[in-house]
Amino acid sequence: MAPLSRPLTEASPVADRYRHVRATSRDLGAPLSDADATVQSMPDASPAKWHLAHTTWFFETMVLKPHLPDYEVFDESFNYLFNSYYETIGERQPRPRRGMITRPHLDTVFAYRDHVDAAVETLLDRAASPDVAELVELGCHHEQQHQELLLTDILHLFDQSPLKPAYRDPQPLGIAEDPGEARFISFDGGIVEIGHGGGSFAFDCEGPRHEALLEPYGLADRLVTNGEFMAFIEDGAYANPLLWLSAGWADILANKWDKPFYWQKRDGEWWTMTLRGAQPVDPNAPVTHLSYFEADAFATWAGKRLPSEFEWENAAAGLSMDGNFAGSGRLRPKPAAPGEGLRQMFGDVWEWTRSPFSPYPRFKPVEGAVGEYNGKFMCGQFVLRGGSCATPEGHIRATYRNFFPPDARWQFSGLRLAEDV
Repeated sequence: MAPLSRPLTEASPVADRYRHVRATSRDLGAPLSDADATVQSMPDASPAKWHLAHTTWFFETMVLKPHLPDYEVFDESFNYLFNSYYETIGERQPRPRRGMITRPHLDTVFAYRDHVDAAVETLLDRAASPDVAELVELGCHHEQQHQELLLTDILHLFDQSPLKPAYRDPQPLGIAEDPGEARFISFDGGIVEIGHGGGSFAFDCEGPRHEALLEPYGLADRLVTNGEFMAFIEDGAYANPLLWLSAGWADILANKWDKPFYWQKRDGEWWTMTLRGAQPVDPNAPVTHLSYFEADAFATWAGKRLPSEFEWENAAAGLSMDGNFAGSGRLRPKPAAPGEGLRQMFGDVWEWTRSPFSPYPRFKPVEGAVGEYNGKFMCGQFVLRGGSCATPEGHIRATYRNFFPPDARWQFSGLRLAEDV
């Protein structure tokens, strides 16, 4: 995580943002029982209880302990239980064993949140310095990342249950209108500016702003749909090694992939698990829960390719960031609405790019424990852009760089095609 690109002043609305973000997390946890919030469904996921406590631990550890002299730690054991990967802070519960944290109870985690919230309010009421306000805003964006992870991890957990429970009311949605054939919009090549330019919040990996050289390219005006991916499956693509990167083909053989994550056949029809329970697959909605390998193979099958993250950012610059985000309550990707120009650039699904997650020129992690956030993961990951139906509003930017390993499938990840011009 990076410092803000400009110092905050006492007039900044950081306190209001803090209250909103913290209340949103509480609302996300409200439908869950203590058992729901404790179980860890796989090593890559974390229990909801852990997300709710870890984000609170961040404020306690990074903001309150250094900056509020009379602060009383809620529970000393939480530093071990809810640290994530901050080596400079100390030992922690191993990530694959977070589900063993059966105690504290979820009610205690909410009491912990109340305790820390009151202390942060006290600190902000004391006309906190710009450095403190900056840390609080940083913590808010960090918590919004965990809000999305809480949703994707609960979806994975509930999919493992034989009951296939719904996180939210299992409201069925009708099949949407066919969005029509994708059209490609051309962009000139040349030297373009990439990265965050300052003036508002950004994570450290979004900068420094720098120049990149692009060849002329085309970008599809909408996301790839479930129906288009069904054609890929029906054409035997999962059995054709010529479409796949070597590591992706190895994953197919090892894991028997033959469809997107969460898909299953019922009476000859495709169904998928959603945060509103099991639902029929809408052929006109964007395909999601794909690995990088599946996205790349589909692009090869279609005679196209994935965009680079620089191509994506160049195309997205200046566009409205309206989209189907978590606050809409839909919690599922939405079919493209009729219109001209680029659609679905923000929200619905994270879009895989062909770019590895690596540092921009002149990148340097910030000093101290908060510098352990992005730089240490710049190896073996690919960049995704645009946000998803589980991303909080106000958390996404055209310069935002999400990243996951190429075999990750449980996130709301899909694709948009690109082509050379």
